[in-house]
Amino acid sequence: MVNYDRNASAWTTGAARVGAAEYDLGLRSYMLGIYNYMTLALGISALVAWGSYISGVTASLLTSPLAFVVMLAPLGFVLFMSFRFEKMSYSSLMGTFLAYSAVMGLSLSTVFIAYKVGSVVQVFAITAAAFGALSLYGYTTRRSLSAIGSFLVMGLFGIVIAMLVNIFLQSSALQFGLNVLGLLVFAGLTAWDTQRLKDEYDYVAGDKELMGKASVMGALTLYLDFVNMFQFLLALFGQRNNNN
Repeated sequence: MVNYDRNASAWTTGAARVGAAEYDLGLRSYMLGIYNYMTLALGISALVAWGSYISGVTASLLTSPLAFVVMLAPLGFVLFMSFRFEKMSYSSLMGTFLAYSAVMGLSLSTVFIAYKVGSVVQVFAITAAAFGALSLYGYTTRRSLSAIGSFLVMGLFGIVIAMLVNIFLQSSALQFGLNVLGLLVFAGLTAWDTQRLKDEYDYVAGDKELMGKASVMGALTLYLDFVNMFQFLLALFGQRNNNN
């Protein structure tokens, strides 16, 4: 990796414009907003997932044609926000993000059927600790992670293609390898995305509406990193229920 010159350049430009102390304060506030939105979304997803499971909604969905709708709906939300966020107001974007987190919670509720509740909670805690450490590294490192970012994105596409192929192959060995690779990819993406979001502050600072929308999209990015890390960790280390 090369020296951390991109962030240094962005920091110099922003600091020269508003002053170093004010710039640092604004950056911390911006990143804190991203983490707060992400945490709120995770909380909503967790509550919806647990509520759907204990109420029997999840079990009913598994035997209903709506199961495919629930499974694909989160992807639809992500695509919609990604392509429409520039034309949406901050409040509309935020509302869509919260609706997405609820739908995602419904989709994730199946983990309580496949895995023991205690194991799900334990893996969630491990994910939170790992995510926190990786994101902190991405925020504080003075090395640019842009070089590995492109590699990780290509790796992600490769994993998605391989997982689609494995739907037909049904290879447990391949699935295990994909789970390991997926975990490593999203661990790297967590650090890279954090650094990237930090870099982007210089381009949205001073525009309240733009900063708000950028915070929501940043929260969406980190939320996806967290959820995918959680799912891969659960697949690797989660204790399955006896009937699965």
